[in-house]
Amino acid sequence: MTLQYPTIADCIGNTPLVRLQRLPGATSNTLLLKLEGNNPAGSVKDRPALSMITRAELRGQIQPGDTLIEATSGNTGIALAMAAAIKGYRMILIMPDNSTAERKAAMTAYGAELILVSREEGMEGARDLAERMQAEGRGKVLDQFANGDNPEAHYTGTGPEIWRQTQGTITHFVSSMGTTGTIMGVSRYLKEQNPGVQVVGLQPMEGASIPGIRRWPHEYLPRIFQSERVDRIVDMGQEEAEDVMRRLAREEGVFCGVSSGGAVAAMLRLSREVENAVMVAIICDRGDRYLSTGIYDSPN
Repeated sequence: MTLQYPTIADCIGNTPLVRLQRLPGATSNTLLLKLEGNNPAGSVKDRPALSMITRAELRGQIQPGDTLIEATSGNTGIALAMAAAIKGYRMILIMPDNSTAERKAAMTAYGAELILVSREEGMEGARDLAERMQAEGRGKVLDQFANGDNPEAHYTGTGPEIWRQTQGTITHFVSSMGTTGTIMGVSRYLKEQNPGVQVVGLQPMEGASIPGIRRWPHEYLPRIFQSERVDRIVDMGQEEAEDVMRRLAREEGVFCGVSSGGAVAAMLRLSREVENAVMVAIICDRGDRYLSTGIYDSPN
């Protein structure tokens, strides 16, 4: 009998769900974290990255050897670089030049080619350049912002996992919003199981800079976003997100990025409003992606 060993692609998903122990304080609520940094390329974006490539292949839109192009602020780029390496694609990633050194290094480690745009051009400029390159025939844009295969990965994976891991007791789901793929897919699944589940999205306050999440201008709002799937949107300040991020590492042993700190900060706010709730927040990635910024160097 030949043993069937998993491939690296088989290790995406089925991430742990763990309970916060100290940060919530005295409460009747259960606060849970979905640890997406446990995916092989280190973030929640592993799920849609593989989904977008695999499903495009099944539709005959791409085939191994083709060139793929994507605008990214970091995690999606790393995940796509990994997925392209698994599947045999050339990957061109376009990103703002103020992205962390760790993210750039991880992308090139997987063999991706990087094109940098200025901080002023930002993600909007990166998205515009990707579209121009596709129009010039230089590759195929997967377009995480408009690609239904992005939320589908969470509808078929992340959502069912959370429902199963909480045994259907979840009352609140909290997620940062970037492309909005995670919150769209998970909301759709959870509300099909129980329409009463409250879905809470996180966006940065005006002027805040929280990696991975955006307050999109209307003309750049992701096309996959459906406002009716989000019950409440929380504006998060940078200082609060960073403070909770550091507290997660020092008081809970959970090492994550700023957007995850913001999601937990929002969950802690909500916990003060309700009783006997079961809340789940997405921990998008790991904190080692941010060490070069000095963000963890602040005093206790």
